[in-house]
Amino acid sequence: MGQLTQVGDALAMNARLFGDKVGARDLERSMTFRQWHDRSCRLANALCGIGLRKGDRVCVLAYNCLEWMEIYAAAAFAGLIAVPINFRLVGPEISYIVEDCGAKAIIVQDDLLETLESVRSNLPVAATNTIVFGGNRYPGGARAYEALIESASADRPDITGLPEDAFTLMYTSGTTGRPKGAIRSHRSTAMLSLVTEVEMALGGRDTALLVMPMCHANSLFFFGAFTYCGAACAIYSRKNVDPEHLLRSLAESGATFTSLVPTHYIMMLGLPARTRESCKVDLMTKLMISSAPARRDTKLAIMEYFKNSGLYEGYGSTEAGWVTMLHPDEQLTKLGSVGRECTASRPIRLLDPLGHEMPDGKPGELYSSNPYSFDGYWNLPDKTKEAIKGDYCTVGDLARRDEDGYIYLVDRKSNMIISGGENVYPSEVEGLLGSHDQVKDVAVIGVPDETWGECVHAVIVLHQPGAMTEQELLDWCRGRIAGHKRPRSVSFITEQEMPRTATGKILHRVLRDRYAVRERLPGG
Repeated sequence: MGQLTQVGDALAMNARLFGDKVGARDLERSMTFRQWHDRSCRLANALCGIGLRKGDRVCVLAYNCLEWMEIYAAAAFAGLIAVPINFRLVGPEISYIVEDCGAKAIIVQDDLLETLESVRSNLPVAATNTIVFGGNRYPGGARAYEALIESASADRPDITGLPEDAFTLMYTSGTTGRPKGAIRSHRSTAMLSLVTEVEMALGGRDTALLVMPMCHANSLFFFGAFTYCGAACAIYSRKNVDPEHLLRSLAESGATFTSLVPTHYIMMLGLPARTRESCKVDLMTKLMISSAPARRDTKLAIMEYFKNSGLYEGYGSTEAGWVTMLHPDEQLTKLGSVGRECTASRPIRLLDPLGHEMPDGKPGELYSSNPYSFDGYWNLPDKTKEAIKGDYCTVGDLARRDEDGYIYLVDRKSNMIISGGENVYPSEVEGLLGSHDQVKDVAVIGVPDETWGECVHAVIVLHQPGAMTEQELLDWCRGRIAGHKRPRSVSFITEQEMPRTATGKILHRVLRDRYAVRERLPGG
């Protein structure tokens, strides 16, 4: 029996069977499957040519663009581990990931070069192993991406890979405030891709428009699924999402599928009626909404506007992959649920703190088991043991099950903030704010926001009341932490007003309830 194929094998098959078909494109450029395959092989050989070996880590820092498609494929061909870095991160955050994973090379888009160079002295990667595309600046002897590709062979590298070999290392923030690298293998990528195809009835005639950042698990999951079934992927190659531009792109790109967070849908549906009516979205047949809680009214509005589309809602994580799926025919009868277990999964377990199964209707910590979960956290055995219990995996989310087996999320982890689909962990922001010499105590919470779902709000106790203003603290945060993690508003309270447990822990839930009633906070 042959081994499970990896992404490179799937691309090679597509190049042989559908060589002249467009396989990958962004808003400006396109590649046939044959061109995509050949350029990916050239890049793989070029990376090996500068000294990289099987299992080495390659960091990638870029906005959404066509190059992501060949970088992921090249990593598969060369037996390397791709480490995508969120382009929203600031220098110190990028430096931590590069150092933690022990990267041997960095591929960076020219537009993000300044951010990388700001921490160059702290990076373990030689400048000559920094590969730049999209410009003509190559500081310190950095290499030109296109020149490397042009100089290398288009033959597939002679590297033997195994299904259990690591393919990607995706950093996801944890409650400790430090990002954790989730290891995903070629096997898990293949199995997740195939299950996605089954769950969503994807086929070679479909075309995806990938809007979510290519450094996110969401786009990586669909990159794999569409590649495995020989379908084309288009990347929404804009630095920021403009709702009208996105809606027109969906209407004019020929895409049959896209995956968006609720914020994207809310922004598009909030456009003037004349704009919405001018965009013909009849070709769109499958929509995914995920990565953040979706309100009932939002989903109803989506189904009303995209009349030819089936709406899917997926719940999952970087670590577990897809855990549940709510299908189009279930949206009206189980609105509010995230569905039931995906194909090939074992039954979800909802456990109390003592490990006892919770009855229907009662919330418990959600544990999932499937053939595509991650293999653990990079160099964090204790955190891996917390997340993986036998064949089951948890990321700390709470959920309940109804009498029909449908899952309803209760909390996206106890304190996690989800702003525009981005996970923000309060402890990380609290660590930054707590380093200010005027701050005595701090709690960070998410407050409701019509556009972003939630925005970051800081509750501060000062050493000297009145020693600083809200705007002064907000300005101080700029450049010290990524924009989506930065507080948009601040409340100053006394030490006695900070709610705590008997053991002194801050009660974030009490603060969320206290500030949720404010329609709009100042400083946003």
